[in-house]
Amino acid sequence: MNEPVVAADPAVLAGLDNYVNLPAAQQPIWPDQAAVSSARAELSKLPPLVFAGEVDILRTRLAAAAEGKAFLLQGGDCAETFADATADRIRNRVKTLLQMAVVLTYGASLPVIKMGRMAGQFAKPRSSNDETREGVTLPAYRGDAVNGYDFTTESRTANPQRLLSAYHTSASTLNLIRAFTQGGFADLRSVHEWNSGFTNNPANARYESLAKEIDRAIKFMAACGADFDALKTTEFYVSHEALLFDYERPMTRIDSRTGTPYDTSGHLVWIGERTRQLDGAHVDFMSRIRNPIGVKLGPSTSTDDVLALIDKLDPNREPGRLTFISRMGAPKIREALPRLVEAVRDAGAKPLWITDPMHGNGITTKNGYKSRRFDDVMDEVRGFFEVHRAAGTVPGGIHVELTGDDVAECLGGSEHIDEATLEERYESLCDPRLNHSQSLELAFLVAEALSNR
Repeated sequence: MNEPVVAADPAVLAGLDNYVNLPAAQQPIWPDQAAVSSARAELSKLPPLVFAGEVDILRTRLAAAAEGKAFLLQGGDCAETFADATADRIRNRVKTLLQMAVVLTYGASLPVIKMGRMAGQFAKPRSSNDETREGVTLPAYRGDAVNGYDFTTESRTANPQRLLSAYHTSASTLNLIRAFTQGGFADLRSVHEWNSGFTNNPANARYESLAKEIDRAIKFMAACGADFDALKTTEFYVSHEALLFDYERPMTRIDSRTGTPYDTSGHLVWIGERTRQLDGAHVDFMSRIRNPIGVKLGPSTSTDDVLALIDKLDPNREPGRLTFISRMGAPKIREALPRLVEAVRDAGAKPLWITDPMHGNGITTKNGYKSRRFDDVMDEVRGFFEVHRAAGTVPGGIHVELTGDDVAECLGGSEHIDEATLEERYESLCDPRLNHSQSLELAFLVAEALSNR
């Protein structure tokens, strides 16, 4: 029997579009408004990328993480590109996240929610609208959903047809992710075997004992008759920063079961540090959709800001609805985060707290590369756990920019990547990412912190 279709409430639709009356930060300047309208109209007719039922399941998973009964691993590219949406590169990112999740599951003795920063992360906020090179000024690169990276007038002109390319690339990426995670690629035994290649490297010998413990646990499960067929598949969710209204609004649909709006561009969408203004368009729009919502919080965030964001985005204090993603920087996290965590705790709210140890630790090397030091990333993660341990609250996850490829963009780690190595293997068009080996090293170190929490 077919479900009845619930007609869209005009008041709900009017609320969704209230954002047009508010200041909207970080929006591109489209030279052809008719082309934008055409692209939006086409997007609004295309099938959803994710479904309301999936989003609802994720909300329950995140609610468990906020209670300390699960742990969120969220990771992927700083900015996805159309050119890199190949089967091999998508597989490598998924593989890296699966490998990390096995280690974290063992270390935490908790289910790990796997979430890609994938299938939608095609737009980036920028500190300036323009970029100047050798006396030539052109629009800044705002991600493949807006314009191209090549420094030419044609490439840098915002093109709304790219919104449609972002949709189709996201659809093909999701298709592969679902195939990998539901078709046996995620088999627990295989994922653990992949990690053996990492620990067999003499540089990573310190992690071998933990890997052996996991190996013994898997052998014990097998001896007890564990149903490994049930462990060949896994849930995998996708997320991105909901930056572009000309993409997110057409992808927002009214659920036929309940008459409520879901942004079907991703399971979880987040608001960035540059767009979380309480009276701004992004916070208003996100307050009206049913998806789980993330908000990035930098070191300048006030306790009043955090409490007001809760009231606006999660007025009913719904478990799993709101995730705070702290991005303080290693030198500041132990000073800036406690007052926020304590204020939220004392107000009786229970959002999910996770750490983004990447964005607050950017540096520019002497040879001109944007980079991050692996030790700074880990120091911020440790600080995150220390703050929550002291406050009696739950450190619920990590949010990491990573790739499954053998790039060299972040300094340090067991590979001892230095500035000279950056010149050989630097590929990112925006921010530096942990490579495959550094991502696994991070997972082993976080697993140690989780086992001691």
